[in-house]
Amino acid sequence: TRWWTPEVRDAVRLKKESYQTMLACGTPDAVYRYRQAKQACSPDGPGGKNSGPGRSSIDEEVAKLLELKAQLGGEDGKHQFVLKTAKGTRDYNPKQMAIREKVFSTIVSCFKRHGAETIDTPVFELKETLTGKYGEDSKLIYDLKDQGGELLSLRYDLTVPFARYLAMNKITNIKRYHIAKVYRRDNPAMTRGRYREFYQCDFDIAGQYDAMIPDAECLKIVHEILSELDLGDFRIKVNDRRILDGMFAVCGVPDDKFRTICSTVDKLDKMPWEDVKKEMVNEKGLSEEAAEQIGEYVSMQGGMDLAERLLQDPKMSQSKQACAGLSDIKLLFSYLQLFQVTEKVVFDLSLARGLDYYTGVIYEGVLTQAGVAQVSTDTQNGTPTEENVSVGSVAGGGRYDGLVGMFDPKGRKVPCVGVSIGIERIFSIMEQKAEASAEKVRTTEVQVMVASAQKNLLEERLKLVTELWNAGIKAEVMYKKNPKLLSQLQHCEESGIPLVAILGEQELKDGVVKLRIVATREEVDISRAGLISEIRRRTTS
Repeated sequence: TRWWTPEVRDAVRLKKESYQTMLACGTPDAVYRYRQAKQACSPDGPGGKNSGPGRSSIDEEVAKLLELKAQLGGEDGKHQFVLKTAKGTRDYNPKQMAIREKVFSTIVSCFKRHGAETIDTPVFELKETLTGKYGEDSKLIYDLKDQGGELLSLRYDLTVPFARYLAMNKITNIKRYHIAKVYRRDNPAMTRGRYREFYQCDFDIAGQYDAMIPDAECLKIVHEILSELDLGDFRIKVNDRRILDGMFAVCGVPDDKFRTICSTVDKLDKMPWEDVKKEMVNEKGLSEEAAEQIGEYVSMQGGMDLAERLLQDPKMSQSKQACAGLSDIKLLFSYLQLFQVTEKVVFDLSLARGLDYYTGVIYEGVLTQAGVAQVSTDTQNGTPTEENVSVGSVAGGGRYDGLVGMFDPKGRKVPCVGVSIGIERIFSIMEQKAEASAEKVRTTEVQVMVASAQKNLLEERLKLVTELWNAGIKAEVMYKKNPKLLSQLQHCEESGIPLVAILGEQELKDGVVKLRIVATREEVDISRAGLISEIRRRTTS
């Protein structure tokens, strides 16, 4: 043992102490796992006598032993809790929630401006409701244990529960928004706003209407929200499932591979074309020739001009499906011109969106890096003349005319189109912007602090704050009988409270309140009767 470092000695000591605890109170599984870790950490080690463990392997095994010890209880016999949130989830502090509420307010205002009403649905659904609706992403659904005979799953999105709601209640037209949490057993990337529990903000129009008018309004909503949130430059990619299916058909993709190849094409925003092509050929069994032809088409971007050109394309013009989709894209762009949003919209044949239920137009809002040129729909050989670098999707949606019919006993279809705003990624960007700027984020909406300048004025402060509350003024007092005036003023400055209503013996005699403007430190005497109207005047923005 002479060659042992202090770290090795600590590891062996910890091993011996933990061993006794685990043998005394451990489960067979925990003891077995401990013995495995013990052997790996042994000075004689799996590598033979005197070989000794390396520093990194010791650190690893010590971490395992500590985790097992925490599970089985500490030295005093009490269970040791690991204080952490579950993987892919997070807490939100008051500052983060203030930013989040501001984002929600902007989004809800936009939805209401467009005439939407809101609904809510359960956080879990019957498993069969969700099964078979998400293609390859179905493996990301959280299944719950059998609870009294019903097989349940946590909702994966808000669209399938909405379709179930329409079918169950026999609703044939509605314009609704829904903001709620959804759950996906995905690999989280917390810094990029990718979680296992997250909010979705959905806007959908259900009903039989003339082609592309509701679809254009959904794109207008995405444009309004991304513009109002001031996240930076963005573009909205547009495509059509019928165009994709027609493209696959003319490129020689077998019918039974359409959906799986579509899911692979959907990865083009995350992987280079060569990797996507390899997956098509090596994993999905597509011919090299078919993959090459698909590659030619998915590199094309443009506007109405690209749709017109593809209608004349020798291959694409052979597909009735593709032609129907291209005609609708032309019509869509004509409405988008009237809505004055075409400068941000691009017809992109690489856009696939992997969900199985889409049947027509699909779209995605994508942020581009700061300082990169605006989106251009001028093309040369089907490729934009200005290059944009994608930094993440923040909105997506499309038309799903067959989903409600899957739930209706008689198979009655209700055409639907909608959009989902990626609130978590937007929130991550807003939070980063707030941290980068010197601007202070207020976590409360208090308009005025009721303070006192002398002792023994608690009753007067409580009387005044009650008057303000009864008048609908947001106000607060310090929970002390005789707080120092300086402490009260400092609290206002730290919390961003704009006004202080100060009471003193002289003010009470004169029937006035001294109103202090925190930002300028200016003080004015206001009559008690006129205080409420003065506070409203000074805090109305």
